[in-house]
Amino acid sequence: MSYFDAASSAPLHPVARQALLAALDEGWADPSRLYREGRRARLLLDAAREAAAEAVGCRPDELVFTSSGTQAVHAGIAGAVAGRRRVGRHLIVSAVEHSSVLHSAELFDVTEVPVGRTGAVSPQAYVDALRPDTALACLQSANHEVGTVQPVGEVAEVCREAGVPLLVDAAQSLGWGPVEGPWSLLTGSAHKWGGPSGVGLLAVRKGVRFSPQGPADERESGRAAGFENLPAIVAAAASLRAVRAEAAQEAVRLRELTERIRARVPQLVADVEVVGDPERRLPGIVTFSCLYVDGETLLHELDREGFSVSSGSSCTSSTLTPSHVLKAMGVLSEGNVRVSLPFGAVSEEVDRFLEVLPGAVARVREKLGAPTPAVVAGEDALVVNALGKRCPIPVIELAKVIGDVPVGGTVRVLSDDEAARLDIPAWCEMREQEYVGEEPADQGSAYVVRRVS
Repeated sequence: MSYFDAASSAPLHPVARQALLAALDEGWADPSRLYREGRRARLLLDAAREAAAEAVGCRPDELVFTSSGTQAVHAGIAGAVAGRRRVGRHLIVSAVEHSSVLHSAELFDVTEVPVGRTGAVSPQAYVDALRPDTALACLQSANHEVGTVQPVGEVAEVCREAGVPLLVDAAQSLGWGPVEGPWSLLTGSAHKWGGPSGVGLLAVRKGVRFSPQGPADERESGRAAGFENLPAIVAAAASLRAVRAEAAQEAVRLRELTERIRARVPQLVADVEVVGDPERRLPGIVTFSCLYVDGETLLHELDREGFSVSSGSSCTSSTLTPSHVLKAMGVLSEGNVRVSLPFGAVSEEVDRFLEVLPGAVARVREKLGAPTPAVVAGEDALVVNALGKRCPIPVIELAKVIGDVPVGGTVRVLSDDEAARLDIPAWCEMREQEYVGEEPADQGSAYVVRRVS
């Protein structure tokens, strides 16, 4: 089985396994106690904190360990806003932040900064979003779904000039290197770089106003309550140091493999959109979307072929809504596949993936080719009734009938699927047809497309 979903959770690094087993024997005692076992545990905790702080680029006393990356984000946002409560409760976030950031931001007055089609924000957009009552700005270092690296350094400078702290979610990038720029707070998650799950980290720079929320606790500077999971913390810090030592060489190798996928997939499979920034991106992530493909079915096909990948298609989620990242980018969501290669992924696995992908897509498209569109002629348009049909059926039915209207004529696609709002405009851009817009309908919406070629 080829595991190509490291962006969700990386396999446990061998160094993490060794450190975890050793710490289970040496680090089981309470590190706050003064007897021998407690002192030994304290030495392990201090060493882990120093190693993690060195990797992050902060002082050891600025970093605490939490029970997860999500908990680090929640604690960081809540504490930073509370520390600046006299300023206000306004937050700035990008539209493509991880859900942990977006869920935390829901508790405050939020401005969501848009992104372009590559998934990157504009630093000027953060300038425009700043207000006198802005308590905190948030920006991920790199996107978890498409791999686009954000201009964190530039945004951090903008925020510093305005006197607003910037929290950086560095979960995806921390294994590759430190985050540049004068950031104020930073979070990470160990299972993203090959450490054990259940360990996050939160760094708060000296001078940043921060007021921990929740019941008071004496551990981790009062910023993370509860008894430290010392063996896991030791393993997390050891693995972070290990992957950093390998990062430069591994980045070159994985970037070549993902570039091979980016180049070859459109050649091997028709009607594919490769998304994300082609240059400013993480080494191991490549994402593409296939027209006329059900994402969940494609993932099952690839799983049967021995590949574990993920998807941002609405068909693979319980909410039947497309990924908020793909939606914000305005790119195709149907048939979406994210390949995120782990450290150590080999060229032969990538070549085999490229061999089986065209057949997997073809089988899914064949299965979905059966529906016959319900078409009626209007006075000046063709109407496709796709009500009650989920992705990618509305787009498939649009593609079937676009040739039946003369150049300059329109097709109105009736759909009550949220994904159609994203996928039909994306199809138009790929097919060089004109997306006229969305109109209200008795049920769902009518998406109007004009044939131009």
